[in-house]
Amino acid sequence: MTNNKFTEFSEEQQQIALFAKVLSHPARIAIIRLLAEKKEIKTGDISEFLPISRPTVSQHLKDLKEMGIIKGTIDGLKIHYCLDMAKLAEMKTSFNVFFDQSISTFMCSCE
Repeated sequence: MTNNKFTEFSEEQQQIALFAKVLSHPARIAIIRLLAEKKEIKTGDISEFLPISRPTVSQHLKDLKEMGIIKGTIDGLKIHYCLDMAKLAEMKTSFNVFFDQSISTFMCSCE
């Protein structure tokens, strides 16, 4: 039996941590930016724009899709990916609230 302390934190704290975790790799940030720029892109085409292999792209797409940041539609053997703007807006709101609450009254006494 493992001792997983993750569930002992609030739902909000868990969600922000999961958002941060999925954003913690520069390849995933690059994929999000690429999708924002291109609006939609086929699976195989992503590796043409980024310095990562197709299998690596696939793993990052899986992580982004599991978090709900991207969605895909099947077209033959390819999947067309695009950003889920509602999920990104939710993430943005969560981060804004977190930072606003954390630093709005913060006065460092370490200086």
